[in-house]
Amino acid sequence: MATLMDVAKRANVSKMTVSRVINHPEQVTDELKELVYAAMKELDYRPNLIAKALVSNSTRIIKLCILEDIDVTEPYYMNLMVGIAKALDLHQYSLQLVTRRNFDIGNCDGYIITGLREKDVEWIQALKKPVVVFGENRYGFDYVDTNNKLGTYQIANLALEKGYEHLIYFGMDSTESFEQSREAGYLKQIQESKLIPKMYRFKNHSHLTEEFIEAHWTEFERNSVFICSTDRLAIGVERGIAKCGGNIPHDYGVTGFDGVFLNQVASPKITTVKQSIIEMGNACGESVLDKIANRGNTGSLIFEPKIEMGGTLRL
Repeated sequence: MATLMDVAKRANVSKMTVSRVINHPEQVTDELKELVYAAMKELDYRPNLIAKALVSNSTRIIKLCILEDIDVTEPYYMNLMVGIAKALDLHQYSLQLVTRRNFDIGNCDGYIITGLREKDVEWIQALKKPVVVFGENRYGFDYVDTNNKLGTYQIANLALEKGYEHLIYFGMDSTESFEQSREAGYLKQIQESKLIPKMYRFKNHSHLTEEFIEAHWTEFERNSVFICSTDRLAIGVERGIAKCGGNIPHDYGVTGFDGVFLNQVASPKITTVKQSIIEMGNACGESVLDKIANRGNTGSLIFEPKIEMGGTLRL
C-alpha cells in the first residue's frame, strides 16, 4: 500500500505538505492541492479520513437540505448537486441529500439549504453548524444566487428592443426575496419606459398559466410580451398562446427565467434568463467549507445573469 511518503515523492513535495493538503486544504494553494491529489490518485492512496474525523470531531459530511418538492422531470437540483459535489470532493468531503423531514438525522459539519421559506427561519437560525443558503433571502443568511432583479430588467429591455409594446408580468405567488427581486426588475423597466404595469401571480405550475391565457385570451393585445419569472410559467403561456391561435414570436413574445431544462424542450425554445446552476453549486460548496475553516460569515455571492436566446422573441 502507498504511504504518505510515497505521495510526497510522487508530487515532489514534502511529507508535511501532503499532510497539510489532507488535513488543512484551506491553507494550501490550489496548485499544490492539484499536485498532491494527482499523486494520491496515481498511487491509489486513501487517507484514513475516519480516524481523522474522530480526532477532529468532524464528520466530513455536508448536508444539502432541499425544503421544497423536487420535480423529477427537471434536472435543476441535479445540476446544483453536481456543482456542490465537485467543490466538496476537492476537500474530501461527502454530500448528503436530505429533506425537511429528515434533515436532523445524523451529524454533519455544515449545511447548504435551498427552498428556504419564512417558516423555516427560526429552526435554521438555531443550527449550530455553518449554513449557506442557495437562493436570495432577507433573513441575514449568507447566500449564493443570480442577480434576479437585473435578469428580469435586462430581458424586459430586450423585449422592448425587439419592438414589443406591451409588457405583461407573470410571476410566482410568493413573497420570497428572489421573486420580489424579479418583479422589481420588471417594474424598474416599466417605470423607465413609462409603460403601464400589468401583473399576474400563480403557483409555479405551467397548467395554471396555460389555462389563464385560454380563459383571458381576448384581453391580451397583439404585440405583447409575457415576462415570466420562471421557465415553468413561460412554457404554460407558450402552450396557451398556441391553443388560442396566436403567433409566437411575430405577434406575441414569451420570456422565462432559469434556463436549466424546460426552456430547451419547449417549442419554440424559450428565450430566458439562464442561471449558472453548476457554478453556483460549486460556490455554495466552497462557501460552506470556508465557513467551517474560518468559523465566520463569508458573505453572499451574486452571479451575473445571462440571456439565452430561443425562438420566443423576434430576431
